[in-house]
Amino acid sequence: MIDDQIICMDMGGAGTNTAGSGTLCLGIESSCDETSAAIVDSNRNILSHIIYSQIPQHQKYGGVVPELAARAHILAIDEVIGTALERAGKTIDDIDVIAATAGPGLIGGVLVGWMAATGIAQSTGKPLVAVNHLEGHALVPRLMATSAVDAATPAAVEFPYLLMLASGGHCQILLVRGVGQYELIGQTLDDSAGEAFDKVSKMLGLGYPGGPIVDARARCGNPDAFRFPRPLCDKPGCDFSFSGIKTAARTFLDRNPAPHSDEFINDFCAAFQAAVVDCIVNRLEHAMADARVRAAAPKFLVVAGGVAKNSAIRAAMEKLAAGHNMTFAAPPMNLCTDNGAMIAWAGLENYRLGRVVTSPIAPRPRWPLTEL
Repeated sequence: MIDDQIICMDMGGAGTNTAGSGTLCLGIESSCDETSAAIVDSNRNILSHIIYSQIPQHQKYGGVVPELAARAHILAIDEVIGTALERAGKTIDDIDVIAATAGPGLIGGVLVGWMAATGIAQSTGKPLVAVNHLEGHALVPRLMATSAVDAATPAAVEFPYLLMLASGGHCQILLVRGVGQYELIGQTLDDSAGEAFDKVSKMLGLGYPGGPIVDARARCGNPDAFRFPRPLCDKPGCDFSFSGIKTAARTFLDRNPAPHSDEFINDFCAAFQAAVVDCIVNRLEHAMADARVRAAAPKFLVVAGGVAKNSAIRAAMEKLAAGHNMTFAAPPMNLCTDNGAMIAWAGLENYRLGRVVTSPIAPRPRWPLTEL
């Protein structure tokens, strides 16, 4: 069963197994519902990228069950790491540095990946880097960013940049000045954008994970068919609030009970998504002004995290960036959700600065980027 759900990601020819490939890092990610390992080198080559997805186990519950996730990580971790090494044509002796998520996340899962990495590092004497999962998302655009303006010419994302980090558990706007240098400009006051998408999908009976489903249905719908609120868009600042949009969706559906036609569902998803996008664009416009006050002139507007796969959000941010003479950049779709490649790259970025584990550390369920 484990082997059937292991995905060997196609990197589109990125990274070849050649001599002189720079520093090699084994990255391990296990913070939520994917067990992943990747081999990445310091020249931005992804030699292998393996993901064991737990989505089938959690779908019937409509969300991630932490205890089930932790057990699944235990069952999969050895095979995932072994497959990553095999696909890269490497042995553990070839690896220069080990990196693993040490938080934030579901602590049971984080512990599985972290203890595996610690065991490998101690048994081989190789350096170990404790990666903040959010920093993995924040830095992965520097590994393999694609410019929405010209996908054939990847944008070389340079510091500083303005980042919207959005996933099922987080929604933040950050000014990224460098590795470990994050200034929080805005964040959600309640639900994250990804959480709102998942809950609306569940309300409509569309399944889990909800974000990709709502996005797909929205492409076939009319965003003007219904009107949802745009919380905080008439207020100063850069913070988000998505719970009001979600509550409005619940109230509307209670007043218009199922069964719903495909046209109704498509229009509903399109209108809901349009409200979320408008809120994001409004808050980012405020954040651009805030960045200038902070004496920063970011040339890049970047989105990362699972919600970065949303087509409407990517298109709106591309348009916003163009209107402010900035370059929009985002990771490829297969590097938006949780993955080992982003952990390996963040590990390399920190290793280059000498940030390695020198004494035992405790993994953390909460670990804000600003504490780095």
